[in-house]
Amino acid sequence: MALYAIGDLHLSLSADKPMDVFGPKWENYVQRLRAAFSELREEDVIVLAGDTSWGISLDQALADFRFLDALPGKKLLLKGNHDYWWETASKMKKFFAAHDITSIDILHNNCFFYGDYAICGTRGWFYEEEAEGTHTGKMLHREALRLEASFQCAGEKKILCFLHYPPIYHGYQCPEMLNVIDRYGAERCYYGHLHGPTHTRAFEGRRNMTEYALISADYLGFIPKKILN
Repeated sequence: MALYAIGDLHLSLSADKPMDVFGPKWENYVQRLRAAFSELREEDVIVLAGDTSWGISLDQALADFRFLDALPGKKLLLKGNHDYWWETASKMKKFFAAHDITSIDILHNNCFFYGDYAICGTRGWFYEEEAEGTHTGKMLHREALRLEASFQCAGEKKILCFLHYPPIYHGYQCPEMLNVIDRYGAERCYYGHLHGPTHTRAFEGRRNMTEYALISADYLGFIPKKILN
């Protein structure tokens, strides 16, 4: 059994949002994801760090969920800024059960245990969202509380933190999220959201007690990153 992570799959099997318009890095990305996931084992765990499907509802995202469910491994989904299909955890779990989707679960105000580790996380927030007219202060506070709730579920386990939005990159820090990460001493933090030219602004390496790494799908070449054996 091994733990993997990847973010920003941007699947659109029933939504008209092909990602290959963003250049050669995205060509045949669904086939490349299928090939990479097919190398995994049924007992492996894969954290999907947001922006999983372009579907604007659970029904529209169903083809993407079925695609993932047919691949090996247990998938833990957290919310991204483009996951418009996202509902309450209870609604999503009922939807998966009704459609016999058995390998997908939700990481939201909770955590999952993996050996000596706790898999924790939330969407996070991003200062540039303020340009879209959203209530940045309120959302930052809410996401920080959700991250803390996830960390509190970890108990005495070592914490692996997964976010969609980067809590830090070159030229920016999100103190609301970093304060929680620092206070609970997360061992590692993985995040997505950054694509194309913004990859160069990603912060990777140690800050205080925590190692940070970018796991956007196009950054990883559409191959899930192994976190633990």
